[in-house]
Amino acid sequence: MKIRIELTDNLTEDEIIIRCGQVDENIQKIHQYLLDQSSVNSKIIFYKQNMEFYFPLSDIYFFETENEHIYAHTANDSYKIKYRLYELEQILPKYFFRVSKSAIVNIKHIYSIERNITSSSLIQFANSYKTAYVSRQNYRELRLRLNERSYYEK
Repeated sequence: MKIRIELTDNLTEDEIIIRCGQVDENIQKIHQYLLDQSSVNSKIIFYKQNMEFYFPLSDIYFFETENEHIYAHTANDSYKIKYRLYELEQILPKYFFRVSKSAIVNIKHIYSIERNITSSSLIQFANSYKTAYVSRQNYRELRLRLNERSYYEK
């Protein structure tokens, strides 16, 4: 595989072109990584009282709907945001996963899942007292994504 970077004057936006003989698993991973990186640069402003906060998405443990608002939870705090969960699903990196109608979690921070066969299972996060729930319908997909977690950590 050859890799080449060309500098071009007068570009209004960076462009990445992948030339390949066939689309195999490596090409798909490169493509997904590039998409994830571009969405990491999405600007989300976090609000608490009369202050605006700017910090990396990787600090977020999960997003949750509470009443009419969406909150972003970190290890020790929560912040209001001005997006809906369906909008977040479109812009967040792949290491975020919708676990229920009311929550999207960062799978990099999941420490454990307390399995409940008859209802939602409890998700616990590393270095935090906060918890979220994964619905029975989304449990299996979450387990698959957790098995792929090493890919997200690169």
